[in-house]
Amino acid sequence: TQVLRKSLQRGVVLSTGSFLVYEAHKLISGFAEVHASFKVEDVIEQADYLYGSGETEKLYRLLVQHKNSDDAELLWRLARSSRDLAQLGSTSAEEKRQLTYDSLEYAKKALEKNESNFAAHKWYGICLSDVGDYEGIKTKIGNAIVIKEHFQRAIELNPKDATTIHLIGIWCYSFAEMPWYQRKIAATLFATPPTSTFQEVHPLLKLFACLYAADPNFYSKNLLFLGKTYLKLNNKKMALLWLSKAKEYPAQTEEDKQV
Repeated sequence: TQVLRKSLQRGVVLSTGSFLVYEAHKLISGFAEVHASFKVEDVIEQADYLYGSGETEKLYRLLVQHKNSDDAELLWRLARSSRDLAQLGSTSAEEKRQLTYDSLEYAKKALEKNESNFAAHKWYGICLSDVGDYEGIKTKIGNAIVIKEHFQRAIELNPKDATTIHLIGIWCYSFAEMPWYQRKIAATLFATPPTSTFQEVHPLLKLFACLYAADPNFYSKNLLFLGKTYLKLNNKKMALLWLSKAKEYPAQTEEDKQV
């Protein structure tokens, strides 16, 4: 009887100990999940601060540590950061190429993790277009429909994102300006080749004039393409207005300097 009683007591102690260990594990796991959640938010907050400050290299170093993340918000920011680093004048041609392909992979992964993330669609379209610069005009034209679809999906998910609307305008501008030999390539790739005219581009870019009124520092390239489009429409007065604004734009990024 005493042996049985001791065995039972020992079993209760072990059961209690196992329960406490299990509860402790749950508590630690829960804390780890919350901690991980806060960590992602902290990284995103820091990343957005660095992006706003124009700290391209620091931003990339921060985000590339999270390239294996499952968080779409981190991944599309890494895609953008990789692309921005590729555009720096100090980046070698070999590094530029690698970063361009890396950025597409990060954007693709962001889409896989969250198809409803508008920024993932936007940056996938941008990065896919960039890769076309290395794979030739046939590939670039061949990807055109996919690129536009992702831009349109981004606008569906976030109709107020001015950058994506701008990108649709750039897409239309590119096809409106496409030379004859590229149109022939497009005709061999598509049953109905994608086309555009400057009359189609104009209403889209006209919206940017309103965006400019709301935020004069919206985007330097927006000002440039407003000017170029008005020039194509033979409105030299308006072209001069917007090209002057593009010229006077305070250059912060490499792209601003190119504009």
